[in-house]
Amino acid sequence: MYVKLIWRNARRSIGDYLIYIVTLTLCVAMFYAFLSITSSYYRPDIGAQFDLSILGENMKNAICVITLLLLFLIKYVNNFMIYRKQKEFAVQTIMGMEQKLIARMFFFETLIMGGVALLTGCLLGGLLAQLITAMQLASLGYPYRITWTLYPDTLLLTALFFLVSFVVIGLFNIRAIRRIKVIDMLQADKVNESLKKSRWMHGVILVFSLFLVAVLATGISKRYYYFDPRMPLPVHVMFAANIAAPALTLLLPVFFLFSRLKHKKRNLAALTGSMLAADLLLIVSAASVPVLQQKYFLALGGGSVNLYAMFILGEIVFAVCAFMYLTGSFVTAIKEKNSKWAYREENLFFLGQILTKLKTTTKTMTLICLTLMVSIGLFLSIPALAGWASGYLEERAVFDIRIASLYNQTESIEELPDTGYEFVTDFLKKEGIAVEDDCTMTLYLPRKELFYSRMKSDFPMLAISLSDYNHLRRMVGLDPISLEEGTFTTQWRSTVSEEDMETFLDDNPVAETDAGLLNQAAGRAYQAGISENVYNLYTDVVYVFPDSICGKLLGAERHRYINTAEPMPYETCTRLEDLFEKMLPTDMQGDGVNYLIRTRSTEVSDTTSGIFIIKTAMTYAAVVLFIICFTILALQQLLDSSLYSGRFGVLKKLGVEDKHIERLIFRQLAFWFGLPVGAAALGAAIFAVYFFRTISVQIAAYVGTGKLMVQVGAVVLILAVLLACYFTSTWILFRKQIFE
Repeated sequence: MYVKLIWRNARRSIGDYLIYIVTLTLCVAMFYAFLSITSSYYRPDIGAQFDLSILGENMKNAICVITLLLLFLIKYVNNFMIYRKQKEFAVQTIMGMEQKLIARMFFFETLIMGGVALLTGCLLGGLLAQLITAMQLASLGYPYRITWTLYPDTLLLTALFFLVSFVVIGLFNIRAIRRIKVIDMLQADKVNESLKKSRWMHGVILVFSLFLVAVLATGISKRYYYFDPRMPLPVHVMFAANIAAPALTLLLPVFFLFSRLKHKKRNLAALTGSMLAADLLLIVSAASVPVLQQKYFLALGGGSVNLYAMFILGEIVFAVCAFMYLTGSFVTAIKEKNSKWAYREENLFFLGQILTKLKTTTKTMTLICLTLMVSIGLFLSIPALAGWASGYLEERAVFDIRIASLYNQTESIEELPDTGYEFVTDFLKKEGIAVEDDCTMTLYLPRKELFYSRMKSDFPMLAISLSDYNHLRRMVGLDPISLEEGTFTTQWRSTVSEEDMETFLDDNPVAETDAGLLNQAAGRAYQAGISENVYNLYTDVVYVFPDSICGKLLGAERHRYINTAEPMPYETCTRLEDLFEKMLPTDMQGDGVNYLIRTRSTEVSDTTSGIFIIKTAMTYAAVVLFIICFTILALQQLLDSSLYSGRFGVLKKLGVEDKHIERLIFRQLAFWFGLPVGAAALGAAIFAVYFFRTISVQIAAYVGTGKLMVQVGAVVLILAVLLACYFTSTWILFRKQIFE
């Protein structure tokens, strides 16, 4: 009988569980899909130059940790269902059923729903896994054909993870149901939400005030810019604003405390509004730092820019909290200033619904908004970070084998190397690796005395001979260049802007060498996509001198670049790197000459795997957070539909047409979905603009602004579709509840 009762309750509650089932199905599907590439049965058709072993375990750990967030969602939905079914529990108790038996029946009921979601999610995950595999193979440059496969170990791990979650939360539910009194169950739908005002905003203001102390201290630490006459006026204004703005904002809560002690009056809304206005000035002043740094080449360092990025993030978080806290005041002001509009049709009812709910859900809505902002920020940063890393990899791994020596730790000229790395040649012959092109070259010091004028972060520029430079250009598919005797040109990193190159070249029209002075050639700057190893650790440029000049200079470093006829297997590259470490010192911090070797196969495989892990983990985390937030928003509105159905019934009795009630429902849902999503989107957009500005050079060099905007547009479209799905399903269920 109890089994039949459980099945009947499960069938009758399918509508209440609909959003829960859909949400959990999506989460199970994503969990299975992302974990599928870590399966021991996963055998993608890739070449021998790739090794996915680094991908499996790291991906599995990242996905499992992120999925722990779903425990909160499962617990929240279970609490919602307990609340909805309390009257049913009370009736069953009055009929003579023990509460522990009722709790167990509810446990099995939720377990059935979870099982349905688990089964459906695994089947859907099999389809999504094809998309994940296609993404991975695309990142490795391989085509993909759809093949339906279910991996037993991934299925087992998915089932085990979620079943354990259901059981653990179910045990907590049993304990919670057994502790509820019958009288409380009967009156659950008649209990109004507490209207006691929360003091959470006091805590936010206190934490933000302490945060402002750090902002002020950082601004004061940059005070030396005030006394540097070389700095233009905008720079002085920027640093003055980063001192004055936090100082003035800190005075506001101090003034509030004195005013409260004197007049015994509390006006927290006024203080919050004043600090919100000042916070907007703080955001503008902090955001000006990377803009002026790039424009005037300020020597702030990456650390300062990152620090101000943290300041902007903290200021945006406070702005969101303050705005959400003041929403009720904004709605009240609109009601009072537009009384004609407020009393037109059902507007008064709509405003009353909003104001009543704002008194009790502001803190919850703020947390949802902040979580959504983090999710949107993750989504927006993925294209930039992944594109940057992938573009830099393409710039760096242009040769199959790259070997270089570093003279940074050498103390005498006698230590400088003069080797051709012959043991590498012997290894390739032994392994049967055919060489397509090979360039062994020297990098020179323009003047011998520069060897003794090195500083830790200020090394002299090195020079490459014209013949070696043209050899490298041919190896990457570029045409050679020519130089007249007595002239030189330069080769730059791709991240250096044309403005920086022009400034340097204008300031250095002549190159002093031990073989005489050289003048700039007509083509005085190139940015060929050759190896990053040709640049010194602390410079972004090398000279290109005629061969006759280089023959008279001191050779500082010996490099070798090899292209093989066929891609080298990953295992072979690993053995070559191990041999190299045995033959030559590779400790970058050791004394004397140090050496390094990089192979394209290992670098591309390891870096691509790392990029894919970060990209998929960030995507998975963002989607999980979105699903959690949208599910909570949807369930809150569905709870309102049952609590306030009587209010809509009064409207019907007053003669309000059904289409007006439907419009009222739509407006109410649009407000509760639009408020946190809109505020979160605005906050994330502000931070994204700052973030993209700080890495604008890398975006231009490795990603491309147009390509980035297309990817960001695709992300926004995905988010819009996800929001539309949740909003539509909530509207349908809300409407059904009201018109039943």
